[in-house]
Amino acid sequence: MTTRVLYLFGCAAPPVLDLVPVISSARRDGWDVCLGLTPTAAKWLADALPRLKAVTGHPVRSEYKLPGEPDAWPPADAILVAPATFNSINSWALGLTSSFVIGVAAEAIGKRIPLVAMPCVNSAFVRHPQFDRSVETLRGAGVNVLYGEDGFVPNRPGEKKPFPWQVALDAVNATVSPAC
Repeated sequence: MTTRVLYLFGCAAPPVLDLVPVISSARRDGWDVCLGLTPTAAKWLADALPRLKAVTGHPVRSEYKLPGEPDAWPPADAILVAPATFNSINSWALGLTSSFVIGVAAEAIGKRIPLVAMPCVNSAFVRHPQFDRSVETLRGAGVNVLYGEDGFVPNRPGEKKPFPWQVALDAVNATVSPAC
């Protein structure tokens, strides 16, 4: 049986604190999960990084590798960027690749690796005019951005709502055929 490889890229929004059940669910769906984090998300999860490495079986990455250094991960069959923050969505759409996860996601557009993104932003952030432009830019580049009624619906600032992880995983599963 061939295993599909999913790069799960988490940004610094509260749902990133609950990745173990998401990784477990993806693994049940036949994915070999490699976890990448933005620098702030890695800081938030610093104490959990050894457990996350054990759950995925791969090093958790938040920084670019050195030139000439071998890649610690197998090539991706799909990439899920979730939760994707306001900063990450805008940086990605603008091609600002100073963080590892945004750089890999930006390059994946050109490599035609299937990409799914689910923002996690509040209603105050989405009123900024750049956010809608960024979502449309990413969609125009072929990224399946799960934002709106069929994905993430912004909450009010400070409001806590469950993050629709299953919607994101279902979208990834629909993007790439199950392994044989």
